[in-house]
Amino acid sequence: MSIFFPLFTLLEDLGYLPRAAFNLDNFFRKSNAHGKQALTMCMAFGCNVCGVTGCRIIDSPRERLIAVLTNNFIPCNGRFPILISVAAIFFTNNFNPGLNSFISAFFLTLFIIFSIVMTFIISKLLSLTILRGFPSSFILEMPPFRRPQIINIIVRSVFDRTLFVLGRAVIIAAPAGIIIWILANANINNINLLSHISNFLEPFARLMSFDGVILLAFILGFPANEIVIPIILMSYMSEASLIDFGSLSELKIILVNNGWNIITAICVIIFTLFHFPCGTTCLTIKKETKSLKWTLVSIIIPTVTGIILCMTITVIAGVF
Repeated sequence: MSIFFPLFTLLEDLGYLPRAAFNLDNFFRKSNAHGKQALTMCMAFGCNVCGVTGCRIIDSPRERLIAVLTNNFIPCNGRFPILISVAAIFFTNNFNPGLNSFISAFFLTLFIIFSIVMTFIISKLLSLTILRGFPSSFILEMPPFRRPQIINIIVRSVFDRTLFVLGRAVIIAAPAGIIIWILANANINNINLLSHISNFLEPFARLMSFDGVILLAFILGFPANEIVIPIILMSYMSEASLIDFGSLSELKIILVNNGWNIITAICVIIFTLFHFPCGTTCLTIKKETKSLKWTLVSIIIPTVTGIILCMTITVIAGVF
């Protein structure tokens, strides 16, 4: 966030972003959405929390709500470690080792494009169902290109965005960390609670080419997507606290030894792109919409989308 938001604020201060939104308005109108949603999606690449709060710039309540409900379809920086590491491990095997970085970047770009396409599709479906309506006219005063003010960029990016997000994250992360520690250290019949829960989730997880550990890691990753891989490693290696991997080759050995294959990798990437928002984002959606109903809808839509896509991939892989 400390890298992304200053760069994003720099483009904002240059006067470039309003022009980008205006040029993209035609694409969003085809989804019965608003061109300003492009800006909220760009902010979501840094953090979905800022993407959701950025939806305030959309005047139409219907289009603003569509932007809020679909913002989580854009991967935030917390999901990029999963996307990058899994792509680097499982999608570069059949290529020249010297091209690994290029191939990983290529597949990562494809994943991002797919998430943007799904944003358009879900926006269109929402506008035809629970949020029926037509796109409003795009009225935007185009600011002149100007020299950015460095001090202003630093203050706005650090205090208004980075620290704002981290402050809300602490509210969610602190109690969640206690819960994870208890699950990893409390035993029943000499088996910790993490193992009991993952075994319970195993049958449903198999329908998505997961195992119970992966599905549980996503659930426990509700406070922050960054901890999904550490939770998976903690469970696989029977550790009592979160751990990280030393290198991608070390991570690959652990994952392959625990049954991961290319189908597992694809489904993990799909579910990383499309699953419930993190706890901080949910809290922000609740504050922005002032509605528990729309907060639940924002959780259900991407999660159901991810489950359906993963199950479809599992069925297709089973046929072929």
